Amino acid sequence: MTSVSVETTNTAEPHETYVHQHHWRNADDEKDAAKLGMWLFLGTEALMFSGFFCAYAVFRMLYPDTWKQASDYYLDWRIGGFNTLVLVISSFTIVQAIRGAQLNKKMMIFWNLLATNICALTFLVVKIGWEYIPKIRAGELPGAFFTYGHGPTGTTHDHLFLGIYWVATATHGLHVLIGVFVIGWCMIRTMKGQFGPKNYMFLENTGLYWHIVDVIWIFLFPMLYLV
Repeated sequence: MTSVSVETTNTAEPHETYVHQHHWRNADDEKDAAKLGMWLFLGTEALMFSGFFCAYAVFRMLYPDTWKQASDYYLDWRIGGFNTLVLVISSFTIVQAIRGAQLNKKMMIFWNLLATNICALTFLVVKIGWEYIPKIRAGELPGAFFTYGHGPTGTTHDHLFLGIYWVATATHGLHVLIGVFVIGWCMIRTMKGQFGPKNYMFLENTGLYWHIVDVIWIFLFPMLYLV
């Protein structure tokens, strides 16, 4: 009797051979903890931005006329509206990237992550190029850095509106920039085959982070541009 040995080559993608870390009982526990940790982090983000929203509400109640006129004068709703559209599109593309991982379609993940990052970079270019740089040159800065004069209302309260605008939108912009790097890292991991039906938790958490960035802007846009 002749025995025949068959050599098997393991060509499985990394996501198919993923093993949970040793301090977890199983992969499900690890995934649940990762998602819970992400939601806790997003809760702290919401608390941080709620401080900006409270400051906005207080100053708008104190100076309602100034607030409305300053918004109309210093901000262009068309720029804010365009950036809102860009972020809404990016939310759709990152959902499609996660769906690609569930379907085990590597290039679907990659191209949708690329589209998300293009949207994010477009948002930053528009914000910096069409708003921040012209405002810096004109002296439309927050607090003591405000050198534009008394502004359209003839009062000294415009710098308060611009203070809220700069702090809130710059903090949000920083989160967009962080998202660009994290999504870029997801793109690299995608090409290494690390995301698929059996392992896409990091990608899903990145999507949750990106959605909170988008939701915060959806609140900031009407508060600052459409008051």
